Amino acid sequence: MRVGVATPSSRDAPGVLVMIHGPGLDGFIEAQLDDLARHGYVAAAPDLFHRQPDDGADPLTRVGRLLDQEILEDADSARRHLRSLPDASVGPLAVLGFCMGGRGAYLLAGARPRWWSAAAVFYGGNILVPWGDGPSPFDLTGRIRCPMIGIFGADDSNPSPDDVNRIAANLTRHDISHDFHTYAGAGHAFLNFTNADRHRPEQARDAWSKVLAFLDRHLRVT
Repeated sequence: MRVGVATPSSRDAPGVLVMIHGPGLDGFIEAQLDDLARHGYVAAAPDLFHRQPDDGADPLTRVGRLLDQEILEDADSARRHLRSLPDASVGPLAVLGFCMGGRGAYLLAGARPRWWSAAAVFYGGNILVPWGDGPSPFDLTGRIRCPMIGIFGADDSNPSPDDVNRIAANLTRHDISHDFHTYAGAGHAFLNFTNADRHRPEQARDAWSKVLAFLDRHLRVT
């Protein structure tokens, strides 16, 4: 499995596992890895599509082939890889993801609760439904043990504003610390600068700055 990795100048650093979006381990994800490294984090992103044939399928088809159990297996492997990097000593970990990766971050927060000091969900669609056998990410909410930040677009349909409200209410019901932000004039994938139709630069800058501040609060060891 290919894993994108970016490391900071400091050897001792917190880590961030980045879950990819539908287009894959592409220029946008690589840019986010690099920016996390510039801010002092060791960052890694597993290529969740590595099991699939190279048949030129569109992103929606590739996403539709994914199974939660395989996502968890790949995240397990990527976390071990992150911990074993020879040029980094990785401290506390966060999980962060975009689009389907936002769903993956929520899934991992519930399925692997002991791993994380923080979780960041960027407009994760399909949180309410399982992919394959087993519980949905939503069903695992009660197992989450770390604080979570959520970034959403008011014009998104998956997750819709109603979905976001339902997810937030479930986190509140389980007394899980969360900080959700919904941006007017933005839809799905509005951070993705490689998609001119979706990208909203002003909202993207504000959202990313909020997430960096959130990671700084929960991952820095003082």
